[in-house]
Amino acid sequence: MAMELIPAPQRADDRGRCGFVLDASTTIAAAPGTATTERWLRATLGAAFGLPLAPGPEDAPRAVVLRTDATLPPEGYRLTTTPDEGVRITGGSPAGVFWGAQTLRQLLGPEAFRRAPVGEAAAHGFGYTDIEDAPRFGWRGLMLDVARHFMPKDDVLRYLDLLAAHKLNVFHFHLSDDQGWRVEIKRYPRLTEVAAWRPRTKYGHRASALWDETPHGGYYTQDDIREIVAYAAARHIRVVPEIDIPGHSQAAISAYPELGNTDVIDTSALGVWDDWGVTPNVLAPADHVLRFYEGVFEELLELFPAETSPFVHVGGDECPKDQWRRSPAAQARIKELGLADEDELQSWFIRHFDTWLTARGRRLIGWDEILEGGLAPGAAVSSWRGYAGGIAAAEAGHDVVMCPEQQVYLDHRQHGGPDEPMPIGYVRTLEDVYRFEPVPPSLSEEAVRHVIGTQANVWSEVMQNRARVDYQVFPRLAAFAEVAWSALPAPDERDFTDFERRMTAHYARLDALGVGYRPPSGPLPWQQRPGILGRPIEGAPPNV
Repeated sequence: MAMELIPAPQRADDRGRCGFVLDASTTIAAAPGTATTERWLRATLGAAFGLPLAPGPEDAPRAVVLRTDATLPPEGYRLTTTPDEGVRITGGSPAGVFWGAQTLRQLLGPEAFRRAPVGEAAAHGFGYTDIEDAPRFGWRGLMLDVARHFMPKDDVLRYLDLLAAHKLNVFHFHLSDDQGWRVEIKRYPRLTEVAAWRPRTKYGHRASALWDETPHGGYYTQDDIREIVAYAAARHIRVVPEIDIPGHSQAAISAYPELGNTDVIDTSALGVWDDWGVTPNVLAPADHVLRFYEGVFEELLELFPAETSPFVHVGGDECPKDQWRRSPAAQARIKELGLADEDELQSWFIRHFDTWLTARGRRLIGWDEILEGGLAPGAAVSSWRGYAGGIAAAEAGHDVVMCPEQQVYLDHRQHGGPDEPMPIGYVRTLEDVYRFEPVPPSLSEEAVRHVIGTQANVWSEVMQNRARVDYQVFPRLAAFAEVAWSALPAPDERDFTDFERRMTAHYARLDALGVGYRPPSGPLPWQQRPGILGRPIEGAPPNV
């Protein structure tokens, strides 16, 4: 069983078939600092097997003992089972204990992933095992776009559980874009009264002639956000909120027209965008716009505490400069600041918020376009346009999260066949994701230390609901999780055959969790979308 774990542990010794048994006599002994894992085990395994998992002493014959040992890596753990001691999960930190508990859940079989017993209460067990494990990267993330298609709060909580089940520890929460604003900001109520709703939605790729005429929208109240953040923290997941500036801001401008370049266009005529792609309508580089977004970020910082959300993402990608070139006000600002061009004007915009966030104990992170025109020393970069931006940032001393579109954009299609629903972008199979390498071999030794992790991105233009998200994300997220966690060899040396073997057991876990993944044999009839135009052109610009 140990070798069917995903992600693969550093070391796993399976010592025999007869071993630990989980039954009505099993108790949990939790040392200080492990209470969140104790509660999680009781809530998940207790519900799945109909067992009390009551508190008990460490020397009980079938105890699950949780403790920490600072000599282990911070997120590392050791899981051992013996005839005399039951299960011992020792973590280098409370997070390490939690990841060890996730491994215990996998060892107990797919039934451990259900919400209630599927039969009479019975004993469940696995062979005596000794596992030592620790992650390769400290940032193992998933970016979920809830701006293009809103995902209700309960679905977000479910995705946090799915991240935790795969030992992923960062949830990048894309909360604003041209097509919708998704977080309540009390001082600016029109952001949710107006900007959170669009009258219709393009169905399929932007070249499609089809429209869904149903109004679409939604947002998270501030209490919803607090709940999401607390739920993530209990699973040792950091939440990185993203508010996109200065581009991808048409929804905000539709609610507050003074945010746009009013000397170029009539911004009062703009609505929340109902199409895909990149809109030319961007924020004005004006002081009142800076003050507006400072107000937004002030409320965000209260909702996303520093201990669980040290990074704040400001987007910074795909900001067309045409309106700034035509705007007398923008050109005057360039001259006033002594800037060379519009790229430096965007850099000034981003640097302002880098300084503002740094003064409040946070770190700015943005897409790799924020490198253009210069970047403040403390800012970090999400490298999405391939590796080049990440390489430049790391060599310049900036921390980098590698998330290149060609490898880990999970909205891209998984197969080239005609049955793929709304096919978008590059074909990236399960094996392609498994062979993704976050650290380019060309990086200097010093620059490698600035690659703090990796992340898979999920843009939701053609994902109208949870089922569509599931189909695009899984099973590829399992391969990505192993890349982010495990110390794998070079891409061409990775044992994909063994990974596929372990996936056989993992599909059963996903089934128990109710995940609507893409089957290895191809989409099921209800997962197909015949007649909906996608973009099945290999090498085409990937953004929808």
